[in-house]
Amino acid sequence: MRRNYLRALGGVALAVALGGAAACQESSSPGGGTESCGTIKIGIFGAFSGGNAGLVLPGRDAAKLAVKQYNAANPNCQVTLVEADSEGSGDKAAPVAAQWAADSAMIGVIGGFFSGESAATIPTFESAGMVMVAPSATRTDLTTLGSKHVFHRVVGNDASQGPAAGRYIKDILKAQKPFIVDDGSAYGSALAVEVKKILGTVAGEDKVQEKQSNFDATIQKVKTAGADVVFYGGYTNEAAPFLKQLRQAGVTAKFVGGDGINDAAFPTGAGATESEGALMTCPCLPAEKSGSTFQQAYQAEYNQPAGVYSAEGYDAANVLLDAIKAGKRTRADVLAFVNSYDKDAVSKHIKFDATGEVEASSVVIWMYKVQGGKIVADQEIPKS
Repeated sequence: MRRNYLRALGGVALAVALGGAAACQESSSPGGGTESCGTIKIGIFGAFSGGNAGLVLPGRDAAKLAVKQYNAANPNCQVTLVEADSEGSGDKAAPVAAQWAADSAMIGVIGGFFSGESAATIPTFESAGMVMVAPSATRTDLTTLGSKHVFHRVVGNDASQGPAAGRYIKDILKAQKPFIVDDGSAYGSALAVEVKKILGTVAGEDKVQEKQSNFDATIQKVKTAGADVVFYGGYTNEAAPFLKQLRQAGVTAKFVGGDGINDAAFPTGAGATESEGALMTCPCLPAEKSGSTFQQAYQAEYNQPAGVYSAEGYDAANVLLDAIKAGKRTRADVLAFVNSYDKDAVSKHIKFDATGEVEASSVVIWMYKVQGGKIVADQEIPKS
């Protein structure tokens, strides 16, 4: 995923050097005074289309709401939100990162939403000194991929989500024969590893592939193992047909996944009957428990309730918007502002450690379940 970055970066390095990090001229009245602050852009990228878009669109729409609210309150210092549909692909996200790095008006990025696309773009944004604030990318090592630590996230990583899922399977479901399946993606395989650390001995393991549609071989392994719980690390696009085929084959084992299937499209894709009772962890706060008036504002804007990672998308956008309100106009100043961020937000209190992780004390992991064809919050999973 990095080879596109290496090719693209050479073409933009001179533009970045000449353009500098300045996004606009300083305003004598930051965040809405009488003097215009010039052109300011922030980017947002993720899987806005495709089989996994349902996991991303609520967060993107919440970020758009945050920018709209900011612009309404600050008519003399407008912010442009630039969207890029990566389809969750690192290969498609990398050239977008190179283009944004070359745009001196671009001062920060919301994203990526997925781990693979985040890993593919971090080197470019590192080179450009451009801060990233991710609403949902959870692969544990993302905050270690650069010395400048431009990557930040407002959610817990898989080192918190995976163990929580493992504890739930072990202590609450009392699994005797858990079986682990993952899709081989940067996210899915890493999450499965964390779950297995807690479970220890398992009845079996298998890997499937992204875009796979027939799961007979894996299902046979699950049946042979006599699994009472199946954990799936991966995304909706494959998890939904896998569960459907699993149930059609007569497997009644409890089905548990990570936040990659906490997607309104999952029950529909798996089937109403087949998906009933399926469980999924998420380091995301149920929207109905979010602070302030966010839930009402989202409902009014989109005529539907806020969805998965919507509160986190709203918070990620507001971290950058708060920097602009504070008069930060260069990439270096915005990065420094984000590094020192310390504020109550909609989803949690947001303060980052030295690597860009949100402080552990603020991390929450919830278990969600499919009930009546919809995904609903079930319970917060204890931290230990």
